[in-house]
Amino acid sequence: MKEVQNIIDDIKKGNVKPIYFLAGEETFFIDQISDYIEKNLLPEEAKSFDQTVVYGLDIELPNLLIQARQFPMIGDKQLIIIKEAQHLFKKKADTEALESYLQKPAETTVLVFNYKYKKLDKRKKIYKQIVKQGVYFESKKLYERDTINWIVGTLKAMQHTIDLKSAQMLIDYLGTDLSKIYNELQKLDIILEKNSPVTPEIIEQHIGISKDYNNFELKSAVANGDYIKAQRIARYFAANPKEHPLVVSIALLYNFFRDLYIYHTLENKTPSAAAKVLNINPYFVKEYQKAAQKYKMKKITKNIGYLKDADLKSKGVDAGSMQEKDILNELLFKLMH
Repeated sequence: MKEVQNIIDDIKKGNVKPIYFLAGEETFFIDQISDYIEKNLLPEEAKSFDQTVVYGLDIELPNLLIQARQFPMIGDKQLIIIKEAQHLFKKKADTEALESYLQKPAETTVLVFNYKYKKLDKRKKIYKQIVKQGVYFESKKLYERDTINWIVGTLKAMQHTIDLKSAQMLIDYLGTDLSKIYNELQKLDIILEKNSPVTPEIIEQHIGISKDYNNFELKSAVANGDYIKAQRIARYFAANPKEHPLVVSIALLYNFFRDLYIYHTLENKTPSAAAKVLNINPYFVKEYQKAAQKYKMKKITKNIGYLKDADLKSKGVDAGSMQEKDILNELLFKLMH
């Protein structure tokens, strides 16, 4: 993410601000900035004396700001990192205390607030003061399309390449948790030589996702009307239920048919326009173009109903003696016939 790199690059250049307020839903980028500051701002010999890490539930903000006004013990700066800072600002006095501090923040102190899952009201005085004196960073949750681009960009920085299908495989298996994906990419970086491509075969070998039997291929089989392939994948899932929980397959197929319904309603169905509405990479629009020929609006509506019924059965509602494999087999038949 370019904004993250810009913040880190500024710190590297010595352009350090007295406050970094890191907010938002995507915690990976918050941790990335905070961890860099924690590891690199102070020299190792100063960390024991001038670096403090506290948690929002354990402190009172006015007391912390008293410490912030003190001088560092041995270095030029002291660093105070507040993790889980979303638990601060319990009362108006907390906000007022920070507002008062920011009128003239200590030049020798760097405050880092990890304000996860929340964001500040940009109309408020506290936000305007933070922007004036330091850095306010808002980490937004990435759409799936953006996550694919992030995977491609992250691997490029690691001096590797990956095609869009392989990146989608990772998302279908790992979800959009960037921390989880990044851990797997780091493993691949250690294993692979520089400039090596990350292929479906590499992913299968080192991460454990089958290149032929995964939810990406199941969705593709359903989209193309390939019932035999879909059944083959379902049998593989039944033999490996822990790696392929039914709830994940249902959610992915539900999202596909929901988006296919939206695709049918579009006046402009060009790849770029459709990709923007569906929040997918334009590369994958061709799958919707082909599926739209097979699945008309009436059938899509029925399929969404079948998926909702399967979701209830997976949770034990009107499932009788059906097992997960039976629910999936029944669902695939209904979706594709």
